[in-house]
Amino acid sequence: MEAYEKLLDKAYKEVKVVGASSERFELPKVQGNVTGNNTFITNFAQIADSLRRPQEHLAKFLQKELAVSARIDSQRLILKTKLNSAKVNEKIEKYAKEFVLCPVCGKPDTEIVSEKGVKSKHCLACGAKSPIKYNL
Repeated sequence: MEAYEKLLDKAYKEVKVVGASSERFELPKVQGNVTGNNTFITNFAQIADSLRRPQEHLAKFLQKELAVSARIDSQRLILKTKLNSAKVNEKIEKYAKEFVLCPVCGKPDTEIVSEKGVKSKHCLACGAKSPIKYNL
């Protein structure tokens, strides 16, 4: 029986914990300004943290979707064109739907896993796996 307890403790240490919060997942809206021909997103790091994805991954997606070059400057993203916040918010929502939210339970508690070159979302809340159709 003691071996069972040790195995159980080991399993609990290896399992990723999902927060039991029942609050609704909300994306922060883009904050920033347009200066010259550049659009500055000042809360870019906060957006990436709320999505639990690397800033580089989100920036690459936005560059591809908006057809614009960009660079990350500490906590902000600089897009090399004039854009309104509604368009950027729309693309971030698309990113969340494709790369973050579970299609089965709708929770944002997912991770991106790669098996044999195929990327998929693995939901830590319900255990569902779904392929990612978008190629970055």
